[in-house]
Amino acid sequence: MDELIGRLVANVGVERATAETAVGIILAFLAKEGPSDKIQTLLAKLPGAAALMQNAPASGGGMGGVMGAGMQMMSAGLSMTQVQDVTRQFIAFAREKVGEDVVGEIVGSIPGLSQFV
Repeated sequence: MDELIGRLVANVGVERATAETAVGIILAFLAKEGPSDKIQTLLAKLPGAAALMQNAPASGGGMGGVMGAGMQMMSAGLSMTQVQDVTRQFIAFAREKVGEDVVGEIVGSIPGLSQFV
């Protein structure tokens, strides 16, 4: 996951800790909302992903789904533009490492996610 975190720091302009938190939030969201078999494949092919997911802040009550994950990332210090950039770069990275089939099935199974990636 260091490669992805490095990309986020360089391309989105967020601090390393913020990038790690945002990726953890995305992973926790995907694990909650996505198909478990595909999520297990994703986690298995992204070394360090499970640790980031476990270190993610607990969801903040209120809103769930895509908007809830976005609000969590904004609470962690990202702007709305940065939330979109981090999410897009995470999905692009996952496609590189895990493959379009798995990532496509995950994205397609979560209502509203495809419009953000």
